[in-house]
Amino acid sequence: MSDRPITLVTRGSALALTQTRTILAQCQAAFPELGFEIQIVKTTGDRLQRSAPDPALPPPAKGLFTKELEHELLENRADLAIHSLKDLPTELPDGLILGAVSQRVDVRDVLIYRDATFKPSNPAETWGRGLAPHVTVADFPENAQIGTGSTRRQAQLSSIRPDFRFSPIRGNVGTRLSKLASMGELDGIVLAAAGLNRLHFHIQPDGRLVHSLPDSAEPAGAPLEAPDGLLAIHLPVESMIPCVGQAAIGIEIRRGDPRVQAICDRLNDPGTLQCVLAERFFLAAMGGGCLSPIGAHAQMVDGELCLNAVSFIDGERRQGQVKGEPSQAEALAQDLATKLRA
Repeated sequence: MSDRPITLVTRGSALALTQTRTILAQCQAAFPELGFEIQIVKTTGDRLQRSAPDPALPPPAKGLFTKELEHELLENRADLAIHSLKDLPTELPDGLILGAVSQRVDVRDVLIYRDATFKPSNPAETWGRGLAPHVTVADFPENAQIGTGSTRRQAQLSSIRPDFRFSPIRGNVGTRLSKLASMGELDGIVLAAAGLNRLHFHIQPDGRLVHSLPDSAEPAGAPLEAPDGLLAIHLPVESMIPCVGQAAIGIEIRRGDPRVQAICDRLNDPGTLQCVLAERFFLAAMGGGCLSPIGAHAQMVDGELCLNAVSFIDGERRQGQVKGEPSQAEALAQDLATKLRA
């Protein structure tokens, strides 16, 4: 292998940096003789998060959080692009491949809300929309306003609570938590458990959402905290099927680069790869992207690949499951997509 340092390119958000540092540590442990470095690039998605969404405009294009990283790969200025796999389109640019995926963590979504004793920063405000710990979606007030820009989350929550209203919400995890604590019109927000956990947010037994950074952890960017008075519940996968690739880190590389592929071979988790490939095959077969109202979750059960998916593409909830040999992931995904499109 060459002595040139291996460059990992990433976004600059706290979550992206945390994930990239995790992969960097794995690289250094597996290849102590090599040099590695991190390069930070701002993406289109990062710029859009700083502006208010315009409902009159069409949905943003695919690859919001990936195309600038991919450009660095294609220009040979970076060697591994580190993504939240859920952000990576199923169709990659010519010359690039998904080289590896990390072992998956908690795939569930989390519904975060204020407790019944929450005090707004402005004493003149009266909100009165807090809830007790350990509630369910059914316990939320009528016409509750939920902050999420995900069409998948909106569709699945609406199928449980048709009265819910939704507001698009942008920004990193810390920003979204702060908006919930400061915007009285919001009754809750939905975030991925994986991102919260990687940033060291935890749901306590009493339902409180807290932030606790281990002594050994290096802060990624600005300090994070959980505003006082926030509670959280996990949403069961049975009622809130996650998005394709949720809770896995994807490593994108150039095709035909043996030096980098050898690194990916050591980083890859084969079981997770089988599952996320099935999900990505399904999404591609449905003709959807990461912004589509589609959820898919694959897991290995007794040696079989089990793929469960839901689609609201035509406005109607269509859900199904297939099981089979892991080697038949693409055929299984195609079969399930055919059933849901029928």
